[in-house]
Amino acid sequence: MMAMGAEGVFVGSGIFKSTDPKAFAKAIVDATTHWNDPAVVLAAHSSIPEEAQAMDGLDIRQLAEHQLLAHRGR
Repeated sequence: MMAMGAEGVFVGSGIFKSTDPKAFAKAIVDATTHWNDPAVVLAAHSSIPEEAQAMDGLDIRQLAEHQLLAHRGR
């Protein structure tokens, strides 16, 4: 997102649903602040304890049509 010109990103549920919100938040701040420095991004990712990883993502292909936020192109 930062490379596309965003000035910030919102990752609230990603932080609050992790098992270690403080560590996850720090890693996200470091990675987004220094998004164009691969060494810092890698260090931020590596700083998150494995047990503190974020919530699982959703596979949109597994969602029922009524669960989608918008129906486009119809």
